[in-house]
Amino acid sequence: MSELSSVGEADQRIRARMPTFGSERLPLDAVMGRVLRQDVYAERDQPPFDRVMMDGIAIILGNGALRVFRLAGSQLAGMSGQALDDPRGCIEVTTGAMLPCGCDCVIPIEQTRRDGEQYVLLEGGAPTRHQCIHPQGSDCREGEALLTPGVRIRAPEMAVLAANGVAEVEVARVPSVAIIATGDELAGVDQPLARGQIRRSNDRALATALAARGFGDVVLTQVADDLAATKAKLAGLLATKQVLVLSGGVSVGQRDYVPEALHALGVEKVLHRIAQRPGKPMWFGIGPQGQVVFALPGNPLSALVCAVRYMLPALEQAIGLVSAAPPQVALAAGTITHPSLTCFVPVRVHHDAAGRAWAQPVPSPTSGDFSSLPRTHGIVELAPAETAAPAGTVAVFHSW
Repeated sequence: MSELSSVGEADQRIRARMPTFGSERLPLDAVMGRVLRQDVYAERDQPPFDRVMMDGIAIILGNGALRVFRLAGSQLAGMSGQALDDPRGCIEVTTGAMLPCGCDCVIPIEQTRRDGEQYVLLEGGAPTRHQCIHPQGSDCREGEALLTPGVRIRAPEMAVLAANGVAEVEVARVPSVAIIATGDELAGVDQPLARGQIRRSNDRALATALAARGFGDVVLTQVADDLAATKAKLAGLLATKQVLVLSGGVSVGQRDYVPEALHALGVEKVLHRIAQRPGKPMWFGIGPQGQVVFALPGNPLSALVCAVRYMLPALEQAIGLVSAAPPQVALAAGTITHPSLTCFVPVRVHHDAAGRAWAQPVPSPTSGDFSSLPRTHGIVELAPAETAAPAGTVAVFHSW
């Protein structure tokens, strides 16, 4: 039996062997949620001109004593060319318009009253120079770096790309993934159940976890507990997919054929079995053409724990996503530990009035119990310890 890897060692060994999946150029409207693989620079100053921030009138402030201004024209958003050289005049402006040449103050419309062809400043109004003006280049200057590789393209990044004329974007390729459920006892979600059968659920749970992180090119399939069938199924998928995720068949039972089948197909074992609870039987390897194989335990909680602790972070690293370290939380109540195994405990997270994150343990009776997981937000990672972890213990949190 292979020696157990520690959680830290397993994570390092997996990440060290992860390949990269390359990049591709796609139209701007096709890159939402993808990972950026290029630098993006400011096309021009932002704002590109002194921009009016409020509907109102633009004036030359002077000494600030004037209360009545003669209307000399208007400048709307998208227009240019207006100028003012009369300190007694004003130009009507709208939000987003260029500041008319010569003006140095914008008075909001609600601080004025129009009287024929002139505007009167209301009582209490005290305009100041440069008020309600967004100066040219105050956000960024032309050529300034705005985005770097490794960020996920969310709404703010999309706005920057569009505003700077990036019509085609280089993004990380999303690897093709196959999820293989193993086991004679598994029935489809819409099939009648025979005695001794359970419905397939791990494959859909894992596919959902992958999709939530941007890995949507996923197919689901199943194989019985049979060595020849397992070898045939995996051989076909290794020829067509970049990532294989197996659920079940990876422990040391008499019908756990996955490690033997993978070895026969030339998949190099990088690790098998981790000193943790749940999820100890996890297997990871690299195929002959660089395919990535995550063989996860079949128990639902074990599979999800291994997915969020190892598989998802490793795949995000492979597509170049620059991720922050997992957050830390404090236990709201004591919970179990083990003297030689890292324990992963489902928790529900809340924040107190000071903003501190607290994790309420929701332990599962067994790694096969997943009915309580919808009431949790993720898992905490508790290092081996001789005694239980008391309330207030700070632990790393991994979100589902």
